[in-house]
Amino acid sequence: MGHAESRWLRYSLIFVWLTTAVVSVQELQGQSRMLLAASGVTDVRLANLLVWAGAAVDAVLGLLLLVWPVRRVYGLTLLVMLGMTVVATFMQPALWLHPLGPLTKNVPIAVVLWILMRRSQ
Repeated sequence: MGHAESRWLRYSLIFVWLTTAVVSVQELQGQSRMLLAASGVTDVRLANLLVWAGAAVDAVLGLLLLVWPVRRVYGLTLLVMLGMTVVATFMQPALWLHPLGPLTKNVPIAVVLWILMRRSQ
């Protein structure tokens, strides 16, 4: 894999993280809240806090991937994604069986992060 391919893989990850941050907040009163309510989080203030915190983490990771694409950032992103996947699995294990694959997509994303981490400084 060449430099151009690595760059496009990185750009695709930046898109995922930044878009997820924006959509999570945009859907605060809709899908984000419904997802948390289905997981048992019914307190509105707690749900808002969780959505904003998750969106902030996603935005920071996307921006770090954009401006500082180094091994530590790829590793941090991989660890955070794995942590969020574990949390989501405990909250809603059925997401692994969802036809659009909200959690199964994390497997190829993890592989891309691992490859970029191994190839970077």
